[in-house]
Amino acid sequence: MKKIQEIVVVEGKTDTATLKQLFDVDTIETHGLALSDQTLELIKEAGKSRGVIVLTDPDFPGMKIRNQVSEVVPDCKHAFVEKKDARGKKKLGIAEARKEAIVEALENVVTFHQQQESITWKEFLSLDIIGDSQRRKQVYQLFHLGYGNAKTLFKRLNMVGITKQDIQHALKKETQ
Repeated sequence: MKKIQEIVVVEGKTDTATLKQLFDVDTIETHGLALSDQTLELIKEAGKSRGVIVLTDPDFPGMKIRNQVSEVVPDCKHAFVEKKDARGKKKLGIAEARKEAIVEALENVVTFHQQQESITWKEFLSLDIIGDSQRRKQVYQLFHLGYGNAKTLFKRLNMVGITKQDIQHALKKETQ
């Protein structure tokens, strides 16, 4: 069983149980949106000692938790499972996700950095991503950036340093 060095931040105990079936891993549970100051402090300390990977549900509460953790641990890593891979019979979440999708997410973590622009808004517009939701989803998937709207995608592309040329190359490769 593969060991994950960093501590993985998840929403609940079923997420922890699912991860422990796949990896030798330590987790911190946020208990959903009830993320206390004490838990945030624990996450902050974990970030200093071992590093943190955020793996939350692909929904609005999961995104909100991800943003809160990013505020206290700016250099944390992010793992994203897509909505289509995280749908159970009645729920959407990490515990319901396909095991392969979880493994893939944790093998393709990204770190967001506040840096200078790698892609301008004009270049982003020229890629016709805003008006084409399928193309936007494709770019999110190709670079393992989770999900969101066009503005979020633009921000994340810049945060990981992806250029217009990187996107064009990846899209071209995808269609071959």
